[in-house]
Amino acid sequence: MNLHYGPENLQALLGIAVILTVCWALSENRARFPFGLAAGAIAVQVALILILFAIPQSHGLLEAISAGMSALSKATSQGMQFVFGYMGGGDQPYQVVNEGALFVFALQVLPLILVIAALSALLWHLGVLKWIIRGFGLVFEKLIGLGGASALGVASNIFVGNVESLIIIRAYLDKLTRSEVFMMMTVGMANVSGSTMVAYVLILSHVLPNAGGHILAAAIVSAPAGVLLARIMVPELIDRKEEKIDYTSSLKYDSAIDAVSKGTQDGMMVAMNIAAILIVMVSLVALFNMILGAFPQVGGQPLTIERILGTIFTPLAWLIGIPWKEAATGGWILGVKMVLTEFVAFLKLAAIPLADMSPRTRIILTYATCGFANIGSVGISVAGFSALMPSRRPEILGLVWKALLSGFLATCLSAAIVGALPNAVYGL
Repeated sequence: MNLHYGPENLQALLGIAVILTVCWALSENRARFPFGLAAGAIAVQVALILILFAIPQSHGLLEAISAGMSALSKATSQGMQFVFGYMGGGDQPYQVVNEGALFVFALQVLPLILVIAALSALLWHLGVLKWIIRGFGLVFEKLIGLGGASALGVASNIFVGNVESLIIIRAYLDKLTRSEVFMMMTVGMANVSGSTMVAYVLILSHVLPNAGGHILAAAIVSAPAGVLLARIMVPELIDRKEEKIDYTSSLKYDSAIDAVSKGTQDGMMVAMNIAAILIVMVSLVALFNMILGAFPQVGGQPLTIERILGTIFTPLAWLIGIPWKEAATGGWILGVKMVLTEFVAFLKLAAIPLADMSPRTRIILTYATCGFANIGSVGISVAGFSALMPSRRPEILGLVWKALLSGFLATCLSAAIVGALPNAVYGL
């Protein structure tokens, strides 16, 4: 492997330093910078990426992950065709002139969430998911110093999502410190749920080799990144390293059928929430863009929210390792992710022709985009956290916008770490 190190890798290293400095500047206690946690969290991220992409033996694992996600997508397609016929991807009753028009987000992507949610509930009931989460909880406990409910909550967040991870540690919510509540909010913003991972892979599969491996890696490495930035911005005052993780949980199902049934119901709620948020956010942005259209054009094009945010985020895109000639496009994708959710950002990223964006930039943007940190998620977080911790609603309202920023920067930190590693790690 040719471990060539170029200027673009160095600028990503600068990006890591800048992100950490910004979070430190916004810290509630700048004197308590967690140097040990910073070293441990970044080391965990680098190690995971190297294990998945730099070790030849891991290629089989990546192929297995991609094959598994492809199988889930094909199985879901069978169910959709059975219920919706040609609208669900079955044989078309008429001549198709535009194949691209057959892709309908509500019918090709959202149903995957139902299947994965039901499968996740079944795996939880059978104990498989519990053991996986237990393994990650142990890693977080030993390597980045988390203890007690926070380690379990962060580990479960990788697979079951933001609000669902709170249900798993519901018995301990009243004991969480302000720093731990903020950490759970940040990790939830920085992460994605298992029920949406396969949907992202489906969207990116035709433009990103090893899409399954990259999405899985992005979901995992963003967890320690979220922990790190949360601890910097709202430092912990209580040492809980010696607290053992209690894996008992209030999340239980009566039987396998009950797990599948309730998992499907939960998946329906997630899918409907995603659909509703997308409709509202896209509509609101379109409305604001119509208003901005009344202003004089800039650069021969009308002003839009995405263009404005894209310009603002262009330096950030460069800092995470994207070449300057592609930084404007990268900033635009980051702006779309912030305003219109990561789903729309992934759709926009997938629509960029292969010739118009380098593979390295596409990989970096995948990690930067893979997280729930968007304006729409603020409402979801407030509703979910407040429902489970009603007495702490004022505290949650005071932290949620800060969590949006830390969650957004956490995915950018993961992307910068990806950009800082030699291109040969990803086969480029």
